[in-house]
Amino acid sequence: MGEARGQQKGGDVRSVWLRPRRSSRGEPPLTRARIVEAAVALLDEEGIERLTMRRLAERLTVMAPSLYWHVDTKDDVIDLAVDAIFGEVPPATGHASHWRDDVSAVLTAWRAALLRHPWAAAVPARRRPTIGPNFLAWMEILQATLVRAGFTEKSLSAATWALYNHVMGSAASESALHITDEERRVGQDQLQTQRDRYPTLAARGYLYDDDWDGSFTTGLAYLLDGLEVQLNRAR
Repeated sequence: MGEARGQQKGGDVRSVWLRPRRSSRGEPPLTRARIVEAAVALLDEEGIERLTMRRLAERLTVMAPSLYWHVDTKDDVIDLAVDAIFGEVPPATGHASHWRDDVSAVLTAWRAALLRHPWAAAVPARRRPTIGPNFLAWMEILQATLVRAGFTEKSLSAATWALYNHVMGSAASESALHITDEERRVGQDQLQTQRDRYPTLAARGYLYDDDWDGSFTTGLAYLLDGLEVQLNRAR
């Protein structure tokens, strides 16, 4: 019901942020804000696989058709929920003495927001734009900082996506990867028995490498080092 309705009403505009909102005239006593709050709670408790319009309606103690006054599809709900988590903590305002410090602050807070809501880390992999107002506030600060540093046009786009992919990939991997201590032990033992084929993985304890914070911070430093080199070359 919801998918068909969304296709008819929205045409090629699938994003909830780009479609006009319905008139409030005759609106039932249910608000978009209540829907989003309930959706975030449901997603936090049970994960994205368990989210359905029926389960969300049950949580709100309404009939499912009431939801369709405010959203057309489950994807709309997810888009709204993702943007809501970026509104929980406003991004830093970007007044550090060096542009690298501002970039680090924004990406670190961005990653923390995703890790507080692990279901959200995989959502941007869907073929829908992340263009809610809260997320755009974060992206505005990131790009404004890069422009202040000297990035323009194609270099700005490349720098933005390199940083975006780093924070999203880090959060998605940390949220999705679940390995037990026994799996680590058995897996590393297998690498040892095949060390002729995987000498580096066997020697370096590949399956015991789970310093997510350290890897994120060091990887970000590598990226920023490279971006700074590109700026110096351009000058």
